[in-house]
Amino acid sequence: GTQSFGTFAFKEPPSVQGLPKSYSVSADGSPSYLTPTQMGRQELYKDVPFQAVFGMNKMIRSTSQAFAMTAAELDVHDAPDLTDDEKSARMSRASMIIMDELEFDANVVTMPLVFAIVVAAASQFLVGYNTGVMNAPANVVFPGHSTLSWSLAVAAFAVGGPLGAVMGGRMADSRGRRGALLIDTWTFLLGGLLQTFALDMVTILFHVSLIVSRFIIGFASGFSSVLVPIYLGEQAPPSLRGMLGTITQFALVVGILVADLFAFPFAEEGKWRVLFAVTPIVAIIQLLMSPFLLESPRWLLGRDPKSLKARYIIKSLRGLRYDHEVETEVGHFMMGGAAQQQEQTSQLGVLSEMLRKRETRILLISSFILQMGQQFSGINAVFYYSTSFFEGVIDNPLVGTTIVGAVNVVATYAAMFLMDKYGRRTLIVWSSAGMLLSCVVIVMTLLGYFQNFIALLAVNAYVIFFEFGLGPIPWLIVAEMFDGRYVAVAMSASSQVNWACNFIVGLVFPYMNQYLGPYSFAPFALVLLGILVFSLTILPETQGSSPEELAKAMSRSLSQNVVYTSNVASNNEIDQEWRKAMEQLQHEEEAERQAGTYDYGFQPIQQEGEEAPVI
Repeated sequence: GTQSFGTFAFKEPPSVQGLPKSYSVSADGSPSYLTPTQMGRQELYKDVPFQAVFGMNKMIRSTSQAFAMTAAELDVHDAPDLTDDEKSARMSRASMIIMDELEFDANVVTMPLVFAIVVAAASQFLVGYNTGVMNAPANVVFPGHSTLSWSLAVAAFAVGGPLGAVMGGRMADSRGRRGALLIDTWTFLLGGLLQTFALDMVTILFHVSLIVSRFIIGFASGFSSVLVPIYLGEQAPPSLRGMLGTITQFALVVGILVADLFAFPFAEEGKWRVLFAVTPIVAIIQLLMSPFLLESPRWLLGRDPKSLKARYIIKSLRGLRYDHEVETEVGHFMMGGAAQQQEQTSQLGVLSEMLRKRETRILLISSFILQMGQQFSGINAVFYYSTSFFEGVIDNPLVGTTIVGAVNVVATYAAMFLMDKYGRRTLIVWSSAGMLLSCVVIVMTLLGYFQNFIALLAVNAYVIFFEFGLGPIPWLIVAEMFDGRYVAVAMSASSQVNWACNFIVGLVFPYMNQYLGPYSFAPFALVLLGILVFSLTILPETQGSSPEELAKAMSRSLSQNVVYTSNVASNNEIDQEWRKAMEQLQHEEEAERQAGTYDYGFQPIQQEGEEAPVI
């Protein structure tokens, strides 16, 4: 392990309120030490936001690589007895071992963490399901309703969204992450029951209304969009946060697809209530699993650094065995929390501070513009109304809607690999250009220039290009580019902007489709043209620093706060023993080959007491 390479010790105890004394000072009063792996985990806790965000894997991996490079360089810096070749070999080996141990956290998934993932992902599934569930049954739910009443029912979902996003952050702070998640689940249950047993479209005072129920579900969805990334980000180690963001994103797009698939048997008169009943059923399952949910240890430690409950939860979540391991992990939480602490206490105060600073102003404005562009590109017009849009274009509009939902899932999977390979600005440019071209083809097809099936292909291309850029990147740049102390507020504000624009699209598109006819996607094309120009001329590249750049900054930071003590002698002994063992093994294998007894993997499995046959 990395214990053999050397140790880190703090020059002075960190000025972090509530930090366990044992984290920086030993029982005898001397400075305590951290192994390279422990120090690497501390850096990850400080640099990786306490949020589970889709596409954040590259940032996490770059941070791990940067620390591994830094620690390996420190390890050979004060080793004058080593030759250049020995230093190079030692650095490579040290870097590889540190990376392996830092990534080991991603393989430790305990049952308490599994329950947290399942319940949180179920909330995101319901967000996706209720985004798509109103798409197919428009003609069978309360037949004879007006365009206005149906568009209000669809758009009410997005009215509740921004309100839920505001309350989600507040309730998470006041009631705890677990408590807020349970409130969100009960809200989904209430809205789902009201939607399932709605008596009409618009009556509010004396009957259960579909519009009111959609508002409540939208409130729960906005609540979930803010709460779930925080809850999972604070439950999971930094190396898992990107993967958990991927899981919740998949839960959302799968929810849209399931709503499309369920529409085949149930989008009929007399059966449509079954479609709406999925929401309360899933919420009940979440509530049945709630006794197994644990509170966020970061929230508990923020209220009481000496919390025994937080330590018990950390021990369960990480699968730790010893108290000193728990205290080290508590120290990581406290150091990470201090690094991401907000100086302002109100959201408006933090936003004002970000707008005053030139380096954050352009990023904040860019994130808002991209959130607006994401919704005004018309993507939710597809997920809300594609069935009605495909009427007269293809024989079975529901088949077209389901194909779009399936393509959306596949494109989300493909986007993971593109986000690891290309810059964020590059993906936005490709995405907006591809969506713009798709909109042009859709309009030309509806005008009769191409056969109707081309419109279906163009809509699917439009969704694919969306998932490659405008879908995930507006959220990802917040997690990647802002300092940790700004991420939560920037994410919440971005969510509110997104939901507000979502409402406008949901309310207006039926009228665009009705009055603009074949030109209904032309306004979206104009928005996408604007996003393309903005991306090419103003939007900064937000991919973040390379591992080499991060390593230089990390080296400067570590040199100010910690001292590294190398352990060259121990490693030379280990290297010598390793080389001797390898040489002995090679000699034994060579002797067996010359004797004709070497096992190349074709020997039959021996039973106890049997002799191996000679080949």
